[in-house]
Amino acid sequence: MVYDTSLASPLSGPAGRPPSIDHPLGTDQQGRDMLAALIVGTPLTLRIGFIAGIIGIAIGTMLAFISGYYRGPTDTVIRTIVDVGLTIPGFLILIIIAISIKGNMGVNQVALVVAATAWLWPARSMRSQVLSMRQRTYVQVAQLSGMSGLEIIFREMMPILMPFIAASLVGAISAAVLASIGLEALGLGAMDQPTLGMTIYWAIYNSALMHGSWWVWAPAIVVILILFLGLFLLSIGLDVVANPRLRRNQ
Repeated sequence: MVYDTSLASPLSGPAGRPPSIDHPLGTDQQGRDMLAALIVGTPLTLRIGFIAGIIGIAIGTMLAFISGYYRGPTDTVIRTIVDVGLTIPGFLILIIIAISIKGNMGVNQVALVVAATAWLWPARSMRSQVLSMRQRTYVQVAQLSGMSGLEIIFREMMPILMPFIAASLVGAISAAVLASIGLEALGLGAMDQPTLGMTIYWAIYNSALMHGSWWVWAPAIVVILILFLGLFLLSIGLDVVANPRLRRNQ
């Protein structure tokens, strides 16, 4: 489904058509079926979140192990970059990056823009985990046995950190989805794709609220709330798996 603002349906008024049997969620000003837009747009929004979240977690995890395990000057440089990056509003950075890109962005390009800051928080949180694990007895025994740093990371530390990484991934996906919706609501997204953020943008652009066209924006808001509730519950479940103290309190 492609959004083309030049294709306006003569059957649609300035506020679109309200819900009916033919269009359960109505149509927008351009005559686009809103149910079809949500069906197509929700996976696209999740695609942005997954791409940006996976990239952010991958980069953050790599930097966390380099910084927390090997320490030294590299740790100082990475820690300084992360601390400075977290003091700057991330959404402002994303807006600047999106504005600087010439031409219309696609879904993958939006995901890469969001991924530009998605690694900062995972790098900090995982570094603290690596620093704690580095002092554990089994790591010190592995070092004394002659195992290399990479062997210790992948064979001893990474398997233990996997539940924490999985929980962090869900959080990163949620943050990436929220950031992408914010960018797209400002018109800095994939203009020709019916993502949830672009659906909200076109509702704002066409003054749907002023015309009383609740069906243009309300279903998208409901889908966003359900999406974040599902990701939040999944994050809680993974956090219980990753945190033994929470398991004992269940």
